[in-house]
Amino acid sequence: MTRLTRLALAALLGSLTLLPVACGEDKAGRRSKLALNAHEPPEITVKKTDDEWKAELTPEQYAVLRKAGTERPFGKTYKEFKHQAEGTYHCAGCDAELFSSTVKFDSGCGWPSFYDPSNARNVKAIPDPDGRRVEVRCAVCDGHLGHVFSGEGFNTPTDQRYCINGVALKYVPAGTAKDEEEDGKRG
Repeated sequence: MTRLTRLALAALLGSLTLLPVACGEDKAGRRSKLALNAHEPPEITVKKTDDEWKAELTPEQYAVLRKAGTERPFGKTYKEFKHQAEGTYHCAGCDAELFSSTVKFDSGCGWPSFYDPSNARNVKAIPDPDGRRVEVRCAVCDGHLGHVFSGEGFNTPTDQRYCINGVALKYVPAGTAKDEEEDGKRG
């Protein structure tokens, strides 16, 4: 089975396990429905003390991943993201695979955008308490990644935009040892 076929199959299977949940408003101001992942938990979880996270992450990564902060839009990581070729995006905190370059797109919002996770078991979506947005977290280390929006009218197969902080991601170019190791696990 080719890598593209596996990705298409994973996207199809992932879309079959979605539950509708109220989210924010679409461009027309209507309440939209967002599909949340109803998936199996990750194979492993990573738990560290606050001091361990501070020692391993940059101050900006710590503020985003551990304190649910948001990086500035159109920053250095976003500019790098726009020029990254084929590969995968992993959690900067625990290295769990989250997204593939095959589902990234330029939404013009100033943060990396994807329309579907490449490994749904590693990504969890949690409605904000006010019900206006849906937070995206790494299911492996519980790091804050960003938010997911639905019904915005982007020309993507899922009509979703995973708006992810670039500092929360680690890019792994296709063809590297890490990428081929992940490809073997999926195959």
